[in-house]
Amino acid sequence: MTMGALTKIFLVVLAISFMTFVAFFGRLPALRHTPIAWMHRAIWVYIPNAILALDQRLTSGRLTTALARFGNYIMYDRHPTVLIFFVLLLSVGEYMYLPGVWPRLSLINKVLGSISILLPYLFLYLAANGDPGIITPATHSRYMSHYPYDFSLFHPGKLCRTCGLLKPPRSKHCSVCKRCVHKMDHHCVFINNCVGYGNQHYFLLLLLSTAVLTMYGGLLGLVVVADSARGHNKNFSLFPKPPGWSWAEYFVLLTMGIQEDVGVGSVTLLALMTSPLVWGLLAYHIYLIYCGTTTNESMKWQDWQMEMDDGCAFKRSLPVDRVKNLQHEAAWTRWPIEPVQVLIRTEDGTPPDPNGGPGVGEWERVWRLRDVENLYDLGFWDNLVDVFFPNYPFRRPEVVNSTTDLERGKRRTKKPPKAPRAASLVAAAT
Repeated sequence: MTMGALTKIFLVVLAISFMTFVAFFGRLPALRHTPIAWMHRAIWVYIPNAILALDQRLTSGRLTTALARFGNYIMYDRHPTVLIFFVLLLSVGEYMYLPGVWPRLSLINKVLGSISILLPYLFLYLAANGDPGIITPATHSRYMSHYPYDFSLFHPGKLCRTCGLLKPPRSKHCSVCKRCVHKMDHHCVFINNCVGYGNQHYFLLLLLSTAVLTMYGGLLGLVVVADSARGHNKNFSLFPKPPGWSWAEYFVLLTMGIQEDVGVGSVTLLALMTSPLVWGLLAYHIYLIYCGTTTNESMKWQDWQMEMDDGCAFKRSLPVDRVKNLQHEAAWTRWPIEPVQVLIRTEDGTPPDPNGGPGVGEWERVWRLRDVENLYDLGFWDNLVDVFFPNYPFRRPEVVNSTTDLERGKRRTKKPPKAPRAASLVAAAT
């Protein structure tokens, strides 16, 4: 393999990895108003519209109609295409990588490597086959008692127009799975399932195990490649570059090390380039847990930020002794705090009628997300408990709502409130 061929392989793998990231993650709120978001729109909006216009002139739209049916199935129906691709990427990569690496590993690396290889398959199975929190008439009352409505993102009395059920707090109807999911985060094509209340912890563990696998495999592969290069020149070192060597000499020896086993070299490059993407996605979801929100809710908070920028968002207090409407709300929830505010928007930016809507007192215009309480943020550790221990009882059934202000004070005085909320990363970046 020549240096030019190696460079081409590297560039192709890099391009595929980058375009995959743009295509699947370009809609993340943290990437809005960035070149990645523009490229995502180009892939999914601008280029398809240009092709549509061209086909309209050439075939009167017959080709794009057929492609649209296929694309609609690929994008908006539940199918295992990307899941199969993900499994093949793992398994074929390991098939190419292990024969050249395994004989050179120490016993401890063989044990750790075996665990690193098996865990992504285990968590992939659990995340893909687990119940994400599907809301049915049988599970509806249980999910209604998990969280209270926050009167900001989720208001009582909303019906799902498709399922016909009262929407529990933090739920969303998935247009791909055609069902309502409790604490919906997003629909993940890599697991062919929604990420929700029931399987979010398995999804996070899948990200963690895949990130560790790609990093661990990439580093081990570099060690093997460096050992092969030293077979041609014993003075070669991977890092730092040997003193007195030019970069051309360094890369020639590195290429010779890769030539010893192209399978090991190519998979090592792929692992090293994809590992930062997986770690970045894991870090993003850890950040969402820190903020006490989900991907779906972070988008809703970002919409609220735009309303605040326009001066159309208002809030006021909810009475402490508020009587719940039991037709639309659960009498008791396991959540330790209850809502103390209501957040609404107006079309023209004029304050709402003080005598209308929920809440008491005058309406106050809101300009910043930090001035609105996120009811679902209990602090990082309690947020983690909520994710990794489903149905965890944060308060006992005999605890009445009047004591929740004490509970809020106890939790909030442990540390100062976090200034950023769900979309603050976007605000800082833009």
